[in-house]
Amino acid sequence: MKYEKDIKAIIAGVGGKENIISVVHCATRLRMVLKNPDLADEKALDKIDLVKGTFNAKGQFQIIIGAGTVNVVCAEMQQILGLSENNVTVDEDAQQPKNLLLRFVKVLSDIFVPIIPAIVAGGLLMGLYNVLTASFFADGSSLLSRYPGIDGIASMINSFANAPFIFLPVLIAFSASRIFGGNPFLGAAMGMIMVHPDLLNAYVVGQTAADAIPYWDIFGFHIDKVGYQGTVLPILAVTYILAKIENFLRSITPSWLDNLTTPLIAIIVTSAITFIIVGPVLRDAGDYLAAGLAWLYNSLGFVGGGLFGAIYAPLVITGLHQSFVAVETQLIANVAVTGGTFIFVTAACSNVAQGAATLAVLFTSRNTKVKSLCTSAGISALLGITEPAMFGVNIKLKYPFIGALCGAALGSAFMAFTKTLAVALGAAGLVGFVSVRPQDWGSYFTAIAISIVVAFVVTLVLGKRAEAKEAAAEQAAQEEAKATVDLVKQAETQARVVKAAAVALKAGENVVLNSPLAGNVKPLDQASDPGFASLAMGPGVVVEPTDGKVYAPRAGKVQSLFPSKHALILELDNGIQLLVHLGIDTVSLNGKGFTAHVKTGDQVKAGQLLLEADLAFIKSQGLSTETPVVVANFENDDGDQVYSVTEVSTGQRAANQPAFTVLAK
Repeated sequence: MKYEKDIKAIIAGVGGKENIISVVHCATRLRMVLKNPDLADEKALDKIDLVKGTFNAKGQFQIIIGAGTVNVVCAEMQQILGLSENNVTVDEDAQQPKNLLLRFVKVLSDIFVPIIPAIVAGGLLMGLYNVLTASFFADGSSLLSRYPGIDGIASMINSFANAPFIFLPVLIAFSASRIFGGNPFLGAAMGMIMVHPDLLNAYVVGQTAADAIPYWDIFGFHIDKVGYQGTVLPILAVTYILAKIENFLRSITPSWLDNLTTPLIAIIVTSAITFIIVGPVLRDAGDYLAAGLAWLYNSLGFVGGGLFGAIYAPLVITGLHQSFVAVETQLIANVAVTGGTFIFVTAACSNVAQGAATLAVLFTSRNTKVKSLCTSAGISALLGITEPAMFGVNIKLKYPFIGALCGAALGSAFMAFTKTLAVALGAAGLVGFVSVRPQDWGSYFTAIAISIVVAFVVTLVLGKRAEAKEAAAEQAAQEEAKATVDLVKQAETQARVVKAAAVALKAGENVVLNSPLAGNVKPLDQASDPGFASLAMGPGVVVEPTDGKVYAPRAGKVQSLFPSKHALILELDNGIQLLVHLGIDTVSLNGKGFTAHVKTGDQVKAGQLLLEADLAFIKSQGLSTETPVVVANFENDDGDQVYSVTEVSTGQRAANQPAFTVLAK
């Protein structure tokens, strides 16, 4: 096998073979359903060369491998584990950070990480275009003006550079829809609507008179036809609304009508909400914010400049900085009165500070994957595109983001103190001096240097402290592990002896188990799901239930209750572990239609009610209520089968009536 070594390391990193229920893959990731997600060691997994990143989402532990490789890795892992490919879809993972701010940052990171390559490419191309068109020579000429023959190349590069930002809402909508639980292609369609060419481009709204803005006349109401090019916050809000509307419609629409009406109604309703409520509200909020920042900057001088520089990056996270375009356009249009725009130079300080902080991580982090992203993301930020640096490195590590805020604040304070202003828009970074008044070039470069040096130094200091703490924690963990390794080995040895003794004592013994629920009982190999029918997950039976109540066949303990409440693993008092999976693919319902009367770790009595399911609702979603009941621990640690199902009492059985016989080998 090509990736055998890394795959075995991944298996160990997620808690071992016994912790893995299933493994499938999408275009770029391994999607693993684990018995206990807490056993996964993300730090150990991040050290594996094959792994590009890890996170929990939708009931799965997802490992980013990469397109073109993940399918091979998945196939080899399934072969090693003895599993088969089955179409498992899971619900939103309940184990999210309790801190609301951390949860918000995690959501943003999950949304933006996949689209970072597109943003990086656009940022670097934009920097290249600025190099070709900037006035670098003493006479004020540029490379393009000196060599007109490269005009076509420059124009082509400019088109390539602008594309990811013009259609940024489409990229964000596609990525965000996956996180919010909606159809990503429906989300992308909503993003396309928001940047449709028939709409007034968001970048020119500030140059358009209020009475010249086009609108739709709907029953006497005027709805502005304004696009959302380059925005972030509106598309995030709209995508969330779309996902909720889509999921609601799917929950009440019959399956035969779902594909026809749900997308249509969801798009119409969301589009109306977008242009009538969400867009105007967020646009007004941005206008008020911009007016407040202008007052702060003009009233407080260098103090206001420093405060604005410190909060600029957080505003970029929300996307509210896009609302500054209209303000800047007006400031530049009245340059004779205003002198120019302070927003551009503040953004430049913030951007280069983010880039410097990211590059400083090269000297503090021991994570080779983080280092590999730092170079491209750092350079991109220095040229004016900060999303890869902020979302890919700085926010994730926290201390570089703090360093960047310090650098941005001091650099922006110097800009305000020297009254440095820009008279044009462009790439707010190292090459941004071409947009600044020539008499301010000296102060501009000084402020940029302050931002870079302060951000770099503060990040180095904080980074060294963070790495020292991490190293101390790792050393303490290693010492603790070393001190307890003998005890662990002794415990494992005793466990094997006890397990072997238990199997030996029960060898040849037949154990009759009751059906956990009422219905038609059949052998498991007659299940409609190939994953269960192949017996790869263990021997057992499949029940076509007549009601949705699941009872404990005998006393035991709830070893694991799935977050979606559609399945549980029950460890009986005789050592047998039963997986009861209520319905096929019902995990996609995100817990809707299910009620759990127990939780993981509960001790239960024979005949105790464990779960309830609304069978009518499950069927209305086009899903099967067929319920596999599987002996999950049918193999020992050596892969030898210790339990098998020898007899099945087929036909209609009441709950807690004898249904099948388990033989202990």
